[in-house]
Amino acid sequence: MSAYAAVVLAGGAARRLGGLDKPALPVGGVPMRERVLTAVADASPRILVGPGPAPPGVRLTRESPPGGGPVAATAAGLALLDADVPAVALLAADLPLLTRSAVGELLRHLDTPPAASSSAEPAASSSAPPADGVCFVDADGRRQSLCGVWRPAALRAALDRLTVRRGGLAGAALRELLADLAVRELTWPGDGPAPWFDCDTERDLRQAEEWSR
Repeated sequence: MSAYAAVVLAGGAARRLGGLDKPALPVGGVPMRERVLTAVADASPRILVGPGPAPPGVRLTRESPPGGGPVAATAAGLALLDADVPAVALLAADLPLLTRSAVGELLRHLDTPPAASSSAEPAASSSAPPADGVCFVDADGRRQSLCGVWRPAALRAALDRLTVRRGGLAGAALRELLADLAVRELTWPGDGPAPWFDCDTERDLRQAEEWSR
């Protein structure tokens, strides 16, 4: 799959960093949100959900209400996508080690049948239904849901179901949104630090700075 969009979520409170604008903090001299947006430079459109600012060529929107959480932010980002966009990368804005190759690996497996998902080349066909999304899992088997790619139609349907159940999306957990979706879990096959490494503390920032050299 070559055509895809990207939605980058940048509206968190960053409480463990004293409420700073965490995505704006630099790693290797570059703000983290710009590093993430660079990793999806070939996506169209690229959408930043948060207070901004957004770099040139990136659309900016805000979740409702502001600070309403990742599910509300996901809905705001999807609202700017055309109906025919086949895939969307849904990413946290504090992933300074994310790379284009990592995003490409996720996209490659979105249409790969399960039986072929660990092989070097995707199988041509399979009777198994396609996945609604693909995300990385860490060594402990924890899903890194904000380092994944998804079918927009599946996300929109999940948002509709969650809205009916809750009466709104503000404060909803991402796991609630994704609970009914068919998710393919992918281990990172590359060398070097994991692309889902996020920066919640000063220690995380120092570690990312060291790895980025």
